[in-house]
Amino acid sequence: MKAQHFLKGMTHGIPIFLGYLSVSFGFGILAVKSGLSVMEAAAVSLFNLTSAGQAAGVGIIAAGGSLVEMILAQLTINLRYSLMSLSLSQKLDKSFNTPRRLICSYGITDEIFALASTQPGLITPWYMYGMILVSGIGWVLGTILGAAAGSLLPADISDALGLMLYGMFLAIILPPARKEKGVLAAVLTAAGISCIIYFLLPFISAGFSVIICAVISAVICALLFPRDDEEEAEVQQ
Repeated sequence: MKAQHFLKGMTHGIPIFLGYLSVSFGFGILAVKSGLSVMEAAAVSLFNLTSAGQAAGVGIIAAGGSLVEMILAQLTINLRYSLMSLSLSQKLDKSFNTPRRLICSYGITDEIFALASTQPGLITPWYMYGMILVSGIGWVLGTILGAAAGSLLPADISDALGLMLYGMFLAIILPPARKEKGVLAAVLTAAGISCIIYFLLPFISAGFSVIICAVISAVICALLFPRDDEEEAEVQQ
C-alpha cells in the first residue's frame, strides 16, 4: 500500500516537475548573475523550495544585505505556506505523526498544495513523499542546468533567459488581478511603493524594500477591499 501511494504521488508530481524544471532554469541563471556558483545556486533551491523567496534572497545576497533582512524578507514572503499547511492538515490521514508532518512541510509549495488539496479523501505521508520528491528534483535540476548555462552562455542570451523567472511571476499575478480588484490594487500599490523607494529612498536596501512593499500594500488593500462572508463561502465551495 505504501509503494502504491508513493508511486501515485510521483506520478502526480510529474507535471509539477516539468513546470519547475523550466522555471528554476531562470532562477539558476539569475543566481549565477548575482555572483553565486552553480553548487551554491543548487543548494539554495534544495534547502529553500520557494521561487519568490529564492529570488528575493539572491537579491539580498547580491546587495550585501544583513541576516536580519534575509530573515524578515523570507518570513514575509513565505508566510502563506503556514496557512496552506494549516488548510492541508485537514486532509491528512491518521498515520501523519509529527516527524512525518515536519518532513512534508519542507515541500508545501503553491503547486503541491493545490494538487494535494484537490485529492479525494485523505492523503497519506507516502503520497506526499512521492510528489515532493519528484517536484523537488525538477526544481533543483532546473536550477543546476540554468546556473551551468548562465556561466557558459553569452551575456545577451543569459540575460534573455533570466527573464523566465519574472515571466512566471507575471503568469501568477495576472489571472487573479484580472478577476479581483483587490489583487490588482495590491500589485499596483506594491509596484508604486517600490518605485518610490528605488528613486527617492535609495538608502533602503533591497531586502527591507521587499518587506515594506509587501506589508504596506497588504494592509492597505485589506482595509480597502475586505472579503465579506458571502465571498468566503463562494471560495470554499
